[in-house]
Amino acid sequence: MSNKSLNLTLTQYAIGLVVVSVLVRLATLGLYPLMDTTEARYGEMARIMYETGNWITPMFDYNVPFWGKPPLFTWLSAAGFEQFGVNEFAARLPHLVVGVVIIGLTWLLVAKSRKNNEEAWLAAAILATSAAFIVISGAVMTDTALTLGITLSMVSFWLSWQQSSRWWGYLFFVGLAIGMLAKGPLTLVLVGISLTLWLGQEKRWKKIPTCLPWKGGIALFLLLSLPWYLLAEWKSPGFLNYFIIGEHIKRFVVSGWQGDLYGTAHKEIRGTIWVYWLLAALPWTPILLRQLWRSFKSGDESGVSDNGYLGFLWCWMLSPLILFTFAGNILASYVMPGLPAVALLIAGYNRQHRLSDKVYKFGLVTPALIIVVALLLKFGLTGKEVEKGLMEQWALQPETAQSELVYLKKRPFSAQFYSYGKAVEVKEPLSEVIKRADSHMFLVVEKKHIPQGFLWDKNRCELRGESKKRELVYCVARN
Repeated sequence: MSNKSLNLTLTQYAIGLVVVSVLVRLATLGLYPLMDTTEARYGEMARIMYETGNWITPMFDYNVPFWGKPPLFTWLSAAGFEQFGVNEFAARLPHLVVGVVIIGLTWLLVAKSRKNNEEAWLAAAILATSAAFIVISGAVMTDTALTLGITLSMVSFWLSWQQSSRWWGYLFFVGLAIGMLAKGPLTLVLVGISLTLWLGQEKRWKKIPTCLPWKGGIALFLLLSLPWYLLAEWKSPGFLNYFIIGEHIKRFVVSGWQGDLYGTAHKEIRGTIWVYWLLAALPWTPILLRQLWRSFKSGDESGVSDNGYLGFLWCWMLSPLILFTFAGNILASYVMPGLPAVALLIAGYNRQHRLSDKVYKFGLVTPALIIVVALLLKFGLTGKEVEKGLMEQWALQPETAQSELVYLKKRPFSAQFYSYGKAVEVKEPLSEVIKRADSHMFLVVEKKHIPQGFLWDKNRCELRGESKKRELVYCVARN
């Protein structure tokens, strides 16, 4: 079937969607600042790693180790800084490259196991234009690297299962190791849920002893992942207890967990992950639901076809939803590891119950929205403010090199990043800070935190810049 308006086959159109979506995301990487809180926080950790040369322990601040995540996300952005300098493009580019690799693995699964070029490219196009996937792939976050590990493991498992390939079997364990360095044992849990659900059907579990090279694979997995965990505990004792028990047990079973050392746990109603999934997979969620309904009507609802291929994808897609249904602390990005399976399912169903090619024009919505949102963020029209503009004003001041930069009450992560780590935070009242100042300093104060009736001492303090929320004031030391 052809796309008459463009005279393109569905395969050609899908290839175009992949190229357009990736290029648009690439073009927008440096267009807007690192956003608080996640991007700016992880970007600052990568900047500190790049500055200090400490590639073992990510640092939450100078001399404050970050125990919340393994270092792969930090390595990616720090490597970007090594190549392109400290800027937004360099921080985000390695994550987008990882996203492109995931798209490639999605294409490869279909091309190798289904031998259908159209289906392979359609799956790649759907993934590349899934809103959450392409946005997060160009962001400084941990989820893209985690998704790479899980995708490599799931693709490798299927190809090893179908082709009895030891090569793909070993790559399964490489994927687990990548996930362990990206987000930890969560990788094992998500892959384990997926495979347990699938292997439990039709007595597939009987093939478990021979489906993978277990001895060599486990050894390879430990060789790739264990050294960093041992080094991290040696360099920063207490890491393993906090990361394994706190981040992987208490965070998910204790709603509003108070043990988080680096912020506030995200308290959500249990089951919210399903709402996040509906939104994250847009604009394709309605298409998948429509195809599922058509399969029920035609009697194919079991998903047992093509040696269990569709069932395998359903188990993969559902694993993060099942796990995080019971979690009290979640983010929308937690659905990302299942998004490649969504794309593969839609393409697989299209092969069974073909939809009009016109349906896939929906994919053009995503790159168009990315451009619009990037421009809104660039010009500060979203209501979400970061400190880049104010820090640019600070950097132009002649006293910058000789004076402290002090944030009162709250120092955003973007202030740390855009001041190259110079910004410090104090909790004292404004009047006390000025009274006891024994060195020249720049003060950054939220306008709402300036006491009513407070007057700056014009003999000592001078307004040097401001943003919508904050004032930048230069104060000389008291006599």
